[in-house]
Amino acid sequence: MSCCAPGAELALELGSATSVLPSSQEIRLASRSLGGGLNQTDLSVPTVHCAACIQTIETALAKLDNVEGARVNLSTKRVAIRWRGNEVPPFVAALGRLGYEAHLFAPEVDEKDKTLAELIRAVAVAGFAAGNIMLLSVSVWSGAEGATRDLFHWVSALIAIPALAFAGGIFFRSAWNALRHGRMNMDVPIAVGVSLAYAMSLFETINHGEHAYFDASVSLLFFLLIGRTLDHVMRERARTAVKSLSQLAARGAMVLRRDGARDYLPVGEIEPGMQLLIAAGERIPVDGKIIQGASDLDFSLVSGESTPKNVASGEVVQAGVLNLTGPLTIEATAAANDSFLAEMVRLMEAAEGGRAHYRRIADRVSALYAPVVHLTAFVTFLGWVAATGDWHRAMTIAIAVLIITCPCALGLAVPIVQVVAARRLFENGIMVKDGSAMERLATIDTAVFDKTGTLTLGQPRLVNAGSIDPIMLAIAADLATHSRHPFSKAIAGFAATGGRHKFDAVTEHPGFGIEATDAGSTWRLGRRGWAGWKARTGGEGKHGYGGTVLTKNGMIVASFAFEDALRADAGSVMAQLNDAGVSVEMLSGDTADVCGDVARILAIDRFVPALLPSGKVERIEVLTKAGHKVLMVGDGLNDTPALGAAHVSIAPATAADIGRNAADFVFLRESLSAVPLALDVSRKAGRLIRQNIAIAIIYNAVAVPIAIFGNVTPLIAAVAMSASSLLVIGNGLRLQGFRLAELTRASSATHSGIHPSAR
Repeated sequence: MSCCAPGAELALELGSATSVLPSSQEIRLASRSLGGGLNQTDLSVPTVHCAACIQTIETALAKLDNVEGARVNLSTKRVAIRWRGNEVPPFVAALGRLGYEAHLFAPEVDEKDKTLAELIRAVAVAGFAAGNIMLLSVSVWSGAEGATRDLFHWVSALIAIPALAFAGGIFFRSAWNALRHGRMNMDVPIAVGVSLAYAMSLFETINHGEHAYFDASVSLLFFLLIGRTLDHVMRERARTAVKSLSQLAARGAMVLRRDGARDYLPVGEIEPGMQLLIAAGERIPVDGKIIQGASDLDFSLVSGESTPKNVASGEVVQAGVLNLTGPLTIEATAAANDSFLAEMVRLMEAAEGGRAHYRRIADRVSALYAPVVHLTAFVTFLGWVAATGDWHRAMTIAIAVLIITCPCALGLAVPIVQVVAARRLFENGIMVKDGSAMERLATIDTAVFDKTGTLTLGQPRLVNAGSIDPIMLAIAADLATHSRHPFSKAIAGFAATGGRHKFDAVTEHPGFGIEATDAGSTWRLGRRGWAGWKARTGGEGKHGYGGTVLTKNGMIVASFAFEDALRADAGSVMAQLNDAGVSVEMLSGDTADVCGDVARILAIDRFVPALLPSGKVERIEVLTKAGHKVLMVGDGLNDTPALGAAHVSIAPATAADIGRNAADFVFLRESLSAVPLALDVSRKAGRLIRQNIAIAIIYNAVAVPIAIFGNVTPLIAAVAMSASSLLVIGNGLRLQGFRLAELTRASSATHSGIHPSAR
């Protein structure tokens, strides 16, 4: 079996005459901005075959001016290109020169798997031909001689022709396309081996020889196609999660125009600012904000919770959420490509495309395959000719070496495990942004948690509102409406009905608080040490979060106390991490007393209180310099630098956009069990990858010498090659069946309690 994709060359040959390459303007319109002047373009490249193709494409594109990098995803046949500048780099033309047709990516929906259908037909033809040739060969093996033997050989030759032309066409087209563009791929030696076996058999038949190998050449195709078909099916099954997620996207929506007219637009044409009418039973097509109506929504895609949530005007909704009961009018806040659902699909697809350490090794070895195997087979042929003078036997042994020396098992060792692992995590509400993230997560020895919004629910409640001057409380509430911080949201709920207090200017200082000016006075809402710079009266309060105050010109005029609840399974998750050999540490901007209470309840031995965002980064750097591999789990704007500084990071889907972008994993559900689950799956995936690489190396170390010494026929070589690849696939799929008993118990465990806590 080979890693190459069947039918791709046929698509290239048929499409090259009629396809129109996308223009620079079309590419620019189809690209999305990543910020900082960086753009990304996704192209469909159906002729991508294997690791050698991946290396060829990524290397060639990286050499173009203004191209920051390119990444090929073998399963989706896509290449993601990141580039800068006003001019679109000529990456389509560069791919064309390499023999790869590229066009703007458009997902295929509800389309039959043409590749699988082609493979099944090819298997059927090759199997039918192989079976009949085998029957004829039995007669020859049983002692048929002279004209009878020649007749059976000629009949076998005729049966083999359509089998090689149709079933073998998959390999021949792939090999020819590679060779005519000056490349090598894994199908070249297969095509050479099959052709040599048939040609040598035909030579023997013409010269009335005793032995012919028509059965070997056709049976070789049969076994290769069986292996390739199973490989294709397994890849598609592993990617079912991505396809299912893509199918949740709405096809379009009814748009309400300013003049009252209503138009139905495809989802790709919906732009931010448009008002959309969402009827009951429809999925929300893009991220938006409800401006009219109330309904029950199924947020299971976003939060993992199956219980419908009631929503009303002013609430934010994500693409893919199902509207259950009532009509809604929403204002689109993002285009389809920038919506939550599109981001989740990209994260899933990126999981297999990661350039992990093991995958880079496998890719390098696979890229060297074609020249090395041809050289090995040629040297073997020369050696046997020199030793025995029998060119017939030497050719047979060389063909066996061509066939048996295949790195397909090595090429499949890493990606098959990455795809299965990504699906396993997705089924448990965890999105993986890069395949290398799983590899990094498997090596961690220290887990660092933010407190508020991570260990706690991040929804603090103001508990001392009755003791605060109502006027000061109203001013604080009006000031708090300018921030998304959990404390601000809790205070903003006490805003007075009617007019809002007008400030001349409002500025938020992340990690400190909010500052505003009004009639010459300076108001600050935030940390006591920052806001109350003229008078720091009293202690830090008895209610936790006591460090939050409102000041006027530096004088404290109100203090606020909050309470928050731990996530239900936070305690059991800390215990699981400790059992897994991971030390746990908590970082927080809150006071030592409050952090101590949380640490005591969760049995966390080490915590560092009163940290600014820069302090969290410094603490992670200290741990890193001490030789630790650090996992950072956090949400919010002030955790973003720490997420980026850690060896690997995890953030909830409810985190700020910048936080989600900085994290390597994103978990969709309320439960913190996503952290030990991701760790467990990553470690198991790492073990399976190492096992697969070992299987591939041992196979070649044993099989190649046996073939070189003439102990393997071409038919046995074909069976052995396919068996090695299937063994690697089967071992990778074991990840589907691993039981995560500890994590199951964790998700059902409850460890709740209301207590004072703060960021």
